[in-house]
Amino acid sequence: MAELKQFTRDEVAKADPKLTRFILHDKVYDVTKFLNEHPGGEEVLLDHKGVDASEDFDDVGHSTDAQELMKKYLIGEIVAAERKNIQPKEGWIAGHSKNSSQEQGPSIFFYLWIGSVLVFLISAFFIKWN
Repeated sequence: MAELKQFTRDEVAKADPKLTRFILHDKVYDVTKFLNEHPGGEEVLLDHKGVDASEDFDDVGHSTDAQELMKKYLIGEIVAAERKNIQPKEGWIAGHSKNSSQEQGPSIFFYLWIGSVLVFLISAFFIKWN
């Protein structure tokens, strides 16, 4: 693979106004040609123009397909001296973790069921003894 072009954060921020470039995990992307195709609307991309959008990108929980598509728009990386080296949230894809069944506790319905049983038992106790 060819070596990626090196950008400073300032170069990304001050790029040609006609271009929509931003930073994701120390990589620089130009999504100008993707604006009209973005499922979340072009405004989302334009709001992050010229800045590091890593946290917001991860928080949305993009699909594996979206993450693969990003490779098409990769144009460079941040110079070593300015890298933040923050890794993407592990397993955070489309709103769920790759180990979601192991990491999640009981659902809200379990707690509602337990609460209902307790209310029933306490009510039965008071009715019987009063």
